[in-house]
Amino acid sequence: MTVFRTDHRSIEVTTGHEVLRIESWGADSVRVRVGQHRVIPDLPGALLSPKPTDTVVTTANDRGRLVNGGLTVVVERREEEAEVEARIRFERTDTGEELLAEQRAHFWWPGARLFLSQGNGYARLEQRFEAYPGERFFGLGQHTHGRLDQKGLVLDLVQRNGEINIPFLLSSRGYGLLWNSPAVGRVELAENGTRWVADSARQIDYWVTTGSPAGIMARYADATGHAPPLPDWASGFWQSKLRYRNQAELLGVVREHLGRGLPLSVIVIDFFHWTHLGSWTFDPVEWPDPAGMVRELDELGVKVMVSIWPSVNPLSENYRELTDRGLLVGTESGVPFHAPWIDKGYGTEMPVAFYDATDPQAREFIWSRVRRNYHDLGIKVWWLDACEPEIRPGHHANLRFHAGPGAEVANLYPVEHARAFYEGMLGAGDDEVVSLCRSGWAGSQRYGAALWSGDIPATFASLRTQIRAGLNVGLSGIPWWTTDIGGFHGGDPDSPAYRELIIRWFQYGAFCPLFRLHGFRLPKKPLGPEMTGGPNEVWSYGPEAYAVIVDVLRLRERLRPYVMAQMRVAHEQGLPPMRPLFVDFTSDPVSWTVEDQFLLGPDLLVAPVTAAGERERDVYLPAGIDWLDPYTGRTHSGGQTIRAAAPLRHIPVLVRHPAAPHLATLLKP
Repeated sequence: MTVFRTDHRSIEVTTGHEVLRIESWGADSVRVRVGQHRVIPDLPGALLSPKPTDTVVTTANDRGRLVNGGLTVVVERREEEAEVEARIRFERTDTGEELLAEQRAHFWWPGARLFLSQGNGYARLEQRFEAYPGERFFGLGQHTHGRLDQKGLVLDLVQRNGEINIPFLLSSRGYGLLWNSPAVGRVELAENGTRWVADSARQIDYWVTTGSPAGIMARYADATGHAPPLPDWASGFWQSKLRYRNQAELLGVVREHLGRGLPLSVIVIDFFHWTHLGSWTFDPVEWPDPAGMVRELDELGVKVMVSIWPSVNPLSENYRELTDRGLLVGTESGVPFHAPWIDKGYGTEMPVAFYDATDPQAREFIWSRVRRNYHDLGIKVWWLDACEPEIRPGHHANLRFHAGPGAEVANLYPVEHARAFYEGMLGAGDDEVVSLCRSGWAGSQRYGAALWSGDIPATFASLRTQIRAGLNVGLSGIPWWTTDIGGFHGGDPDSPAYRELIIRWFQYGAFCPLFRLHGFRLPKKPLGPEMTGGPNEVWSYGPEAYAVIVDVLRLRERLRPYVMAQMRVAHEQGLPPMRPLFVDFTSDPVSWTVEDQFLLGPDLLVAPVTAAGERERDVYLPAGIDWLDPYTGRTHSGGQTIRAAAPLRHIPVLVRHPAAPHLATLLKP
């Protein structure tokens, strides 16, 4: 027997033990939850409470229909060979066109949804949807596969260094879908169907919206949270290397940088500045007067960003209290240590634990230490490194969090870690919160999280990958993003080949939302407190590269008002500043296929150079408008591919014409 129940904003269908609830959830959007026996209302997820919308709900003849603006959802009772199933279809309200529909796995069993019991109310969950010819998928976080369109791929839903799981996709068919489950699993974007899988969870939970790409991003921001306004200082240049070893070295770099008349907004103090991992305090031998250092840098207009790790050495000063109060991540079996680490003073690898970011008391604890040992000294910018968290081996099912078993909630960790600093800063009276995070999940943006692409290789191939990765991050709802300019692993400052790469990377980086130099340059040392990395300042790469990089630094300064204008749009409308061509040129079919160019805001078309020795490249100009080449003064009609010059001193960048010709003057040195 199938039972339909309705109210003014939802349809609930019970078939056997399965309960399916379809609920209006923001403009043009619905949330779907499916459970066994009941729908659990308060499981962890990314969705915020929605604003009410005008929703029309009707039922008749074993069929329910929910209309919420541009989205219509139809649920029907279907008698299959072996079972009765309630099956869902999503449609455009105005045309009745099918956007997405559930798909059975087999005519006998299973159907579109699978609950494979693991006992105690947990199950392996599967949700299947139809595949459609020509459909393209974008978003889904950050990955190193080097693809913008991810149709045909299988992606693990798990956090790793360089692999950020944000389970939101934008379809070329005109819908967006958030898999609202922090469980470890995977998504299969196959030619014969799409399948979302949670390895161990209690119910299926997803959210669907429709509209143009920009409209979808706006609805998604409403559903999961808008990014705060980006502070103006954060749009400038951030200087970093693997590790500045002490206070004198760091101050010397800043004085040299400013003495050369170069712009600088942020200087970074990286790992091993602490006494021990998990003490969250400066080593007084290497940093004797951090408060004085911060005051000097503040007078120079430079912010200090400090690296805060979530891991805790059992010999650190905070370990015993965290253990006694139950504020560390636990284990289902074995002792609660989750990664090896070589810390100061021991000379050997030892196991470390992690504080439990899903526990409100643990978040308050870490912030209390950070506030006392950093914030009270004037430091207000945070580098939340290794916040996946970086466990080894990656056995998430063995973790036990305050929010639940690791297999069900592990992907929450980075967003809750960012939340600790966001809420701590607000509580301390600060309203400008920027945390640079190595991982994230749906909703990270609402806590002031900026992402970067992790520990990537220093190669042209890696640079090509970053373009796709950054665009997909923006379409996953995170507008603040950057890379390690020059790549992280490797790079010889004395190598002519590497000098060409870092020039091209700087030229790309100037048009990214955030503009940050970092890397582990040669010569390398083994992991440990003695490592510092080779030189990585802008003057480290010889006079020819230095001249070009200085021009790029000054270009970014000229562009900052334009960048900040796009950041305001991102805050208000959820539209990422760096985005694929199709977001603004949806009706141009070629724009959906271009993966190695992007728009910075509506007016700048950027075509990075990603191959050694390349001095010209093809550039596709989106149709419907004209484009101005600021370097030649020529105007080109859209809807064509041109061969653009790409000398070592600049990459091809074209300006929307005539809407923004003033930008052309900013692009030339």
